[in-house]
Amino acid sequence: MYPQAKPTLTDNPNSEKEEETKDDRKLWTMGISFFLLIIGLVYRNPLHAGSFHFFEYLLFFSAYLLVGWKVIWVAFQNIFHGQVFDEHFLMTLATLGAFVVHEMPEAVGVMLFYAAGEYLEDLAVGKSRRSIRHLLSIRSEVANLEKNGKIEPVSPEKVQVGENILVRPGERVPLDGVVLGGESSLDTSALTGESVPQEVKAGSQVLAGMINGHGLLKVQVSRLFQESSVAKILSLVQDAASRKSSTERFITRFSRYYTPIVVFGALAFATIPPLLNSNTHFSDWIYRALILLVISCPCALVISIPLGFFGGLGAASRAGILVKGASYLEALVNPHTVVFDKTGTLTEGTFRVTQIEPSNGHRNEEILSIAAQMELNSTHPIARSIIETLPRDIPVTEIEEYQEINGMGAKGSIHGQTILVGNERLMEMENIFFHHFSGPGTTIYVAINGKLAGSILVSDQIKPDAEQAIKGLRTLGVKEIIMFTGDNELVARNVAEKLKLNHFLAGMLPEKKVTELENLQSKTGKKGKVVFVGDGINDAPVIARADVGIAMGALGSDAAIEAADVVIMDDHPSTILRIIRIARKTRLIVLENIILALGVKGAFLLLGLFGVATMWEAVIADVGVTLAAILNSTRTSKIKKI
Repeated sequence: MYPQAKPTLTDNPNSEKEEETKDDRKLWTMGISFFLLIIGLVYRNPLHAGSFHFFEYLLFFSAYLLVGWKVIWVAFQNIFHGQVFDEHFLMTLATLGAFVVHEMPEAVGVMLFYAAGEYLEDLAVGKSRRSIRHLLSIRSEVANLEKNGKIEPVSPEKVQVGENILVRPGERVPLDGVVLGGESSLDTSALTGESVPQEVKAGSQVLAGMINGHGLLKVQVSRLFQESSVAKILSLVQDAASRKSSTERFITRFSRYYTPIVVFGALAFATIPPLLNSNTHFSDWIYRALILLVISCPCALVISIPLGFFGGLGAASRAGILVKGASYLEALVNPHTVVFDKTGTLTEGTFRVTQIEPSNGHRNEEILSIAAQMELNSTHPIARSIIETLPRDIPVTEIEEYQEINGMGAKGSIHGQTILVGNERLMEMENIFFHHFSGPGTTIYVAINGKLAGSILVSDQIKPDAEQAIKGLRTLGVKEIIMFTGDNELVARNVAEKLKLNHFLAGMLPEKKVTELENLQSKTGKKGKVVFVGDGINDAPVIARADVGIAMGALGSDAAIEAADVVIMDDHPSTILRIIRIARKTRLIVLENIILALGVKGAFLLLGLFGVATMWEAVIADVGVTLAAILNSTRTSKIKKI
């Protein structure tokens, strides 16, 4: 069980065949080594009850090198790189020592069982790798580009934003875009983990990786392939295994100090007792010391713990949750505080204009037209709702001197008139006199040339599963559930009371969210993890600052997804419950491995010190514990949608 680099993924179609060839080669090598070991034992027992002969040395040493050369080679390489005390050194020292005391069959047995364990470990790692690698199949190799009235199959990387593609029934959507024509149902399970099909028609957004059902769709591409949802998913999954959990880091540090203690302890055990007692033989104590080296090898911990977390990452990915590293999976085991953004996270983010209040002689249509034209360059859900309300027959005027004011609104000029569209803070900053308009929603104020022209009330709806998510988090032991929002206090209080949140903060700018999150972190301390869940570009700073930042990935902004540690592809708040349960199950399996390995090794260590256990028993105990831990770790990859 050679400690390997973290399991990696590849989209090379030949990689699985190469792995199968390597596995076959290992099986043949182990088979030949085992055959030579049996011949050596048969040749020795009936004919030579005493010392070994040259032919026996040749048989045993050949069998030993066949399966053990890599361990020896890595041990010597590490010595030259200053990494003397590791599991390779332990194995090499123990087996060469067995040759010195003429226990050659045991030396071969150690390496043979070790190689068998490595083979089974490779199978387990390969299974975990394949459980995630299936995500690579969501990438489409061909896009049907519509050009000059003809359809041309091209690589998705060659399609530009604004070009049109056709997606036939049964094909995967190759690029993110907007449906221009056709109706169909899309299988989104590869992205979201949900099996319920999504109905789409003209104007609907589609994402790369979705599978078209029955209809022919004409799609206008909105993102280049390298910026598409599928490309980001693959990138996130590729990078996820590179980040270690705190448990993994602890085991790495543990092995660094543990191994030299074992080596020097075995050396003392082999030399001091026979020096103190002349009636004992050096060979007996050396043999016991070699048993100590074999049983002390920390392979079960070094291998099974990363494998366990890797399996957890695979289980999460199949549930439509992308975790960017094992450290974040472990941090989600017991979060103290969960902070939600409101718009698009706890609420639908699909606003609609419910009321218009004109002022100073202006008409409803005029106010709506001016607000919509100012919001044309914005991607905020509130802005989109105002734009969608604007009748199509109203002409759109080009905005001059347009300026977006972060967290407040926008300022510009239309036909020489200075226009302000935004919230109360923008009106106060520009010294615009206005009446506070209160209602069940968000109020957008419109000012023309320094005077209030009117206000627009935009309402949002709470997501159907938001209440379930809050109740579930409390059941899982989360102490504080808080909401941050840039919206006004009336709207925020209405949502917070309906969902029974512990606390909420309204009217927050992005920098204020970061400050308040840091205050929460200082209160909870290092052990109390603070999780932030959001979706907008203004959430990116606070998502990055949280102990675990979670982004809603299907409709969330690129900035939020890039900054996040966890990406939820179905945009359902209740999915957070699933990833916490997966994290807890993964951690439980990892702790089982630690207890199993330390418990069994400790027992056999005592037996070896008192001369009760033989090297064969030490080998079986070491390899057996390692295999049991590896098999236990593979349970993480079988975690269902809990």
